Amino acid sequence: MPLVRILVDGYSLIHQWPELAPGAPRHSAKARDALVAALTEYRAATHTPITIVFDGQGAPAGTPKPISTREVEVLFSSGNKTADMLIERAAYRFREYGPVLVVTDDHAERDTVKGFGALASSCATFIAQVTGTLGESATDLTEYNRKEKERFRRGA
Repeated sequence: MPLVRILVDGYSLIHQWPELAPGAPRHSAKARDALVAALTEYRAATHTPITIVFDGQGAPAGTPKPISTREVEVLFSSGNKTADMLIERAAYRFREYGPVLVVTDDHAERDTVKGFGALASSCATFIAQVTGTLGESATDLTEYNRKEKERFRRGA
């Protein structure tokens, strides 16, 4: 059965993915935007809805927040809630619709969502999956373009 949704602990993933926005602080808008861009590409390749949840308390006042799109939903926790709390709640609520994957390096969080029946992945494992999928997509696109170019040359 395909995944219903992927729930991502945004800052947990950013901290483990130094290739995203190299040289930018890990809590910066640039790093968040790079993560959203990468996961938007991944969503396009897999067709699995993605929700990225960031802790909202740590951001400086006036920090612009990424805008959710149809492809990738971006949420910030507020008040006395954490990203973990929002992820747990979503994993619990989605369980009746099918499997959900939670991506975080927080072991307690992974254990909690597994208790709800969700799947859990470390950030390193998910990064490898994303980069592998995006690499395959790029290869497929290059091959498709080559074939179309040849077909065009032949006048077919």
